[in-house]
Amino acid sequence: MATTKKRQWYAEADLSEVEQELATSATGLTQKVAEERLQRDGDNTINRAQGQSQLKVFLMNFVSLMAILLWVSGLIAILSGTLELGIAIWLVNVINGCFSFWQQHQAQKATDSLMAMLPTYTQVYRDGKVQKLDAKDLVVGDVFQLQAGDAVPVDARLMTATSMQVDQSALTGEPVPESKRADYRQGDGEFAESNLIYAGTTVGAGTGTAVAIATGMHTEFGQIAALTQQQGKQNSPLQLELNRLTKQISVIAIGIGLAFFVAAIWFVHYPVAKSFIFALGMIVAFIPEGLLPTVTLSLAHGVQRMAKRHALVKELSSVETLGETTVICSDKTGTLTQNQMTVNHVWLPHQTYTVSGQGYVNNGEIQLNGAPVAYQDDADLARLLRVSTLNNDTRVQLDPKTQQPKLLGTPTEAALMILAEKAGFDVDAETAKTPRLKELPFDSDRKRMTTIHQHDARTLSICVKGSLSDLLPLCPTIQIAGQARPMTDKDRQAINDANQHYAAQGLRSLAVAYRAVPAEADQQAQLDGLTIETAEQQLTFLGLTVMADPPRPEVIEAVQKCHDASIRIIMVTGDSSLTAKSIAVKIGLNTDKVRVVTGTELAAMPDDELKTALKGEILFARVAPEQKYRIVSTLQSLGEIVASTGDGVNDAPALKKADIGVAMGVTGTDVAKDAADMILTDDNFASIVAAIEEGRTVYSNLQKFLLYIFNSNVPEAIPSVLFLFSRGLVPLPLTVMQILTVDLGTDMLPALGLGAERAEPGIMQQPPRAKTAHLLNKHLVWKAFAWYGLLASAVSTGAYFFTNWQAGWPRQALAGSGIGYARATTMTLAAIVFCQIAAAINCRTTVTSLFKFGLFSNKRVWAGIGFEIVLLAVLVYVPVLQPIFNTAPLMLNDWLFLCAIPIPIFLIEEARKWLVRRKTITS
Repeated sequence: MATTKKRQWYAEADLSEVEQELATSATGLTQKVAEERLQRDGDNTINRAQGQSQLKVFLMNFVSLMAILLWVSGLIAILSGTLELGIAIWLVNVINGCFSFWQQHQAQKATDSLMAMLPTYTQVYRDGKVQKLDAKDLVVGDVFQLQAGDAVPVDARLMTATSMQVDQSALTGEPVPESKRADYRQGDGEFAESNLIYAGTTVGAGTGTAVAIATGMHTEFGQIAALTQQQGKQNSPLQLELNRLTKQISVIAIGIGLAFFVAAIWFVHYPVAKSFIFALGMIVAFIPEGLLPTVTLSLAHGVQRMAKRHALVKELSSVETLGETTVICSDKTGTLTQNQMTVNHVWLPHQTYTVSGQGYVNNGEIQLNGAPVAYQDDADLARLLRVSTLNNDTRVQLDPKTQQPKLLGTPTEAALMILAEKAGFDVDAETAKTPRLKELPFDSDRKRMTTIHQHDARTLSICVKGSLSDLLPLCPTIQIAGQARPMTDKDRQAINDANQHYAAQGLRSLAVAYRAVPAEADQQAQLDGLTIETAEQQLTFLGLTVMADPPRPEVIEAVQKCHDASIRIIMVTGDSSLTAKSIAVKIGLNTDKVRVVTGTELAAMPDDELKTALKGEILFARVAPEQKYRIVSTLQSLGEIVASTGDGVNDAPALKKADIGVAMGVTGTDVAKDAADMILTDDNFASIVAAIEEGRTVYSNLQKFLLYIFNSNVPEAIPSVLFLFSRGLVPLPLTVMQILTVDLGTDMLPALGLGAERAEPGIMQQPPRAKTAHLLNKHLVWKAFAWYGLLASAVSTGAYFFTNWQAGWPRQALAGSGIGYARATTMTLAAIVFCQIAAAINCRTTVTSLFKFGLFSNKRVWAGIGFEIVLLAVLVYVPVLQPIFNTAPLMLNDWLFLCAIPIPIFLIEEARKWLVRRKTITS
């Protein structure tokens, strides 16, 4: 469908003109013509965006800035004469890249399993006969049949329609089904033409035939999909931050290497070649080889934890972006609410009942003052339930596999059926006892539906439900206590007051009325005479059924968590202003002072005014697809990190534009899932909040990793500083191979364990990190170098001189070779390792005491610590490795000294954390 103008022509033109334009007829196309058009226009499918080849996706995992830095550092290690080390660094890169690709592949497989493009089969007229054809073979001009439950396969003009209602929420976001008819009515809002239906929507009730006017990518569904696919996806904030961090580390490492190169020549008078190799070793030592695998593992753990909490992440980097989210643009229906219309009040002229239980499962009851009520207890209630169930085309069934309610019809009528079941009303028995003879279907003009039933041999029942404003004028009588009497002005005022009372709460009221007429001998003639004008008059008003789509029970807590975390939530819905505001206030999303902006108001609002409005308390109702995109774009221009939810085709551009697009896995369309970064398998807003918590945890864990890694750089560098500035009088306390042993051997597994740490208490009471905040910040550098680093330097350097003192220093000069020197460097290495054991434990929390957090709760960290000790013992006691790593066997006293190192370091850090917590409380 090329333009709105063309669409309007198809709606307004006579059916004969449409048939002439499409070269078709009521009996459809011939097979020959259909094949020609299929060849010309292509399959009726929505083309998915052409993704990158699997080879390219695989290779992209090896060319990030950090990956390139590791390739270079591996090459440097090889050039410095340590072939094994260079190969080890490259293997880290290879393993990390393969792991990252595998995670992405698994996420994509899970996403693909959720995709179910268009309906598989459609009843189509070909060569004058109805045939069951694959929907992808439909062409423009095909005439096809539709019935309740069918998905609409193409954009089409209705030729016939009986009681047809179509769920267009995939396009409009509006949960209330649209009434469709063969003749033209404009309707209110986008895609509201009464005689046009659209691909990707679903027939909720009724039957009809239609002629296809657009297929595949030419449908409204397809055009929005194409718009979405044209948008490029930028690097995530985490990817940008890692690139920045890599540049920082490169500058630091190269700067330190250059400084050591000059110092080696100037102070120690090393030859240039030897100084260069020495400097290269220091450069490699200051590059955190474990950063990339730790980032990947942290993200992968986040993905796994989020999957358990019903959030499927398609790209690893999206996990951390969630942690930065400052604004969530959320749908209402199905996300904040249950998407299950529920009757919560029954208003009768003499009594008001409350109804417990929510959703489409019969798990509640009708109550009066908290006590259960059966329909037999009140004749007026019984008649209202009887009329509501007879005047009803919907059924709710339990899926035998999932045991979840399955709706066959419209949400409003389903709510009435559940209401009857809660009162103990036998719906099947009543419908069998009172068969339907005729139906006057609902339409958007008169806003009511009427059915005529055989009550008994002598009486017909006319059952009516619909809008109060349209139904009440047709009711001259009212039923109270089982008796009908004339309706007074006081009665009308009471009814209208009740309706306004419920409307103010964002609830929908549906009026119910009936009329009994004597059965005539010629029943067919009588039924033919019961038209809208003759049947829908002299009705007796019964009461109001008051309903709403209830909020999800867990959403109130989730909203409060967002408020505590300084995350704004902006409702963007296709529903009415009154309903949207009512739900927003009820769940604590907004206050009564919230500004409600409709789609019409938004269309007339300049960008500057919208920016100002978005800084305050606001929600949007009755918005069009392009308007949601505009809201997200404007928020981003204000510096916000935006997560946007959606399930329909109309949501796809906004999902793609948002920093994090969140699609609904249960009700979401394929285009929405394709555009999104994350898919909720339970369509629940609370799952988004859980995912944000995981995202924040990932970022916190990355900082813990950096703190742990960088604090070992100081004790690694200090021995070289002593060597250089003593002009070689102090033999090198730590060799380059021992430095690299710490970086690539003993440090790696505890660091990976920190990447899997669970969320620290209070993480959702902090505001989102600012865009100007970085992984490597001043506080982290100070803590790593000036606190942990200097503490570890003092201990490890002290261990070196202590070992030399045991061998006779300072009476004897410090040995630069032999078993004594090897034992001294071994003690330096071991002291750094045991300082790192304390650091690994201390880095698990920022301010929380580990005694409260769980000292042994992270088994991965403790497994890494065990590996450190075993690896150190292997290097110390395996003869073949001793000359390579310049190690020597340690004595029992040495091990006792080493084992004592972590205890004071741990306790000192616990004291520091206690002081920080106390300062926070007092401030």
